[in-house]
Amino acid sequence: MAFGAKKADPSLPVEVTSESLNVNQEDGSAEFIGNVIVIQGEMRLTAERVLVIYNADRSGIERMEATEDVVLVSPPDAAEGDWAEYTIDSGVIVMRGNVLLTQGPSTISGDQMNANLTTGTATMTGNVKTILQQGAN
Repeated sequence: MAFGAKKADPSLPVEVTSESLNVNQEDGSAEFIGNVIVIQGEMRLTAERVLVIYNADRSGIERMEATEDVVLVSPPDAAEGDWAEYTIDSGVIVMRGNVLLTQGPSTISGDQMNANLTTGTATMTGNVKTILQQGAN
């Protein structure tokens, strides 16, 4: 299925805002807590907690793990779930736990969604339920 109207560019800068930040110099991670908002180009990810894991030489972000009230918006589509992991270089976001994808008036729910922001595609697996609305109902 399609996800997002525009293909994302994983090389764009990542902006993160939150209420607090804990940095761990030993393992090269940063934990953002409270009303976390992650923005990269058109993509917006919100959650209560986001753990940022940097690559081995700490020159960039390897991946992010978001938990608690996770919402992913890649206009015009939006998805929500319990947990998400965003691998920056590949542009892939995996969402798990009560995933609900909204595309206009239609919704798709399932246990897991794999979204590739660079190709604009996604797959939903596990107890998938689809409600397709026709027209402007």
